[in-house]
Amino acid sequence: MDGHRERGSDQEPLRKLGRKGDSYDNALAETINGLYKAELIHRRAPWKTREAVELATLEWVHWFNNHRLLAPIGYVPPAEAEANYYRQLASQATEVAA
Repeated sequence: MDGHRERGSDQEPLRKLGRKGDSYDNALAETINGLYKAELIHRRAPWKTREAVELATLEWVHWFNNHRLLAPIGYVPPAEAEANYYRQLASQATEVAA
């Protein structure tokens, strides 16, 4: 991602390409990318094939979303917290409609 930079005039510092809201400007996305690289890519390097990286990435994303316990949301996986949120919304909508 460091390759996505451009240089303006000699007085301008290097800046990242992209619009506001792109993952390059999104601290959360950059944090997730850093975790991914630290927990998977660098820890298990060197990789023999691109397919090995792709499969490991799929496994890591599944773990990250469905099995990782996240303290700020009550030590439940993010996917479970999201399902609980939408179940609560549906329940509230049903109560309002009744």
